[in-house]
Amino acid sequence: MANLIRAALVQTSWTGDKESMIKAHEEYARQAAAQGAKVMCFQELFYGPYFCQVQDPQYYAYAESVPGPTTERFQALAAELGMVLILPMYEQEQPGVLYNTAAVVDADGKYLGKYRKNHIPQVKGFWEKFYFKPGNLGYPVFDTAVGKVGVYICYDRHFPEGWRALGLNGAQIVFNPSATSRGLSSYLWKLEQPASAVANEYYVGAINRVGIESEIGDNDFYGTSYFVDPEGKFVGEVGDPHAPELIVRDLDMDLLATVRDRWAFYRDRRPDAYGDLVKP
Repeated sequence: MANLIRAALVQTSWTGDKESMIKAHEEYARQAAAQGAKVMCFQELFYGPYFCQVQDPQYYAYAESVPGPTTERFQALAAELGMVLILPMYEQEQPGVLYNTAAVVDADGKYLGKYRKNHIPQVKGFWEKFYFKPGNLGYPVFDTAVGKVGVYICYDRHFPEGWRALGLNGAQIVFNPSATSRGLSSYLWKLEQPASAVANEYYVGAINRVGIESEIGDNDFYGTSYFVDPEGKFVGEVGDPHAPELIVRDLDMDLLATVRDRWAFYRDRRPDAYGDLVKP
């Protein structure tokens, strides 16, 4: 019998306030658990709007400690549902020190740690350097009830070095929660993550919110969230390009060994020849 892990993603639209957004994600988690999911990732900055469309200090108020009140709330839910949860949030380490972060909670409710987004864009509609410091925790991989899980956040996906670091650290599934706009990056969306899954021989779960948050900006978030396997194949259909959707898929973890036996990418790496890649 195949070694299957049932995994979930959710793409959704902004409800208008933090508490209703949190409640919506609690309900999505319950729906996923009812379908048998054992691991689930939410979208980037899941409990808020994508405020980086503007540069306004009022949005600093969305930041909180990680772990903190929202993490603890979902720790209790993870334990209740027996499900690993990845929670992308706005983190305040101390006043004025803010990160784009994802907390990882195990299926027993234990907080395992966090990833801080390493690559921070500063382009029209994505003014993230106004809100976030670059991450300083490296590329951790978390030993969870469903296996070894890594996180890479949105703009990170354009940088192959972090994908490889996650693979070298043992990742079997990497989640990439995002907020990415139809007019900017849609031509890359179904190209980069499948290629990274193939190059690094693991599953990728790619999540993108949906809709236009017109009170903040005109970014048109195009959904189409998906899982992709280490052969670069989508696992089932991709998500809807406009509507909220819960995506639940079975991931055949035996495929990881099959692909790694076929292609010895990690054996044939030449780190001794890559010195120029890390020169400023």
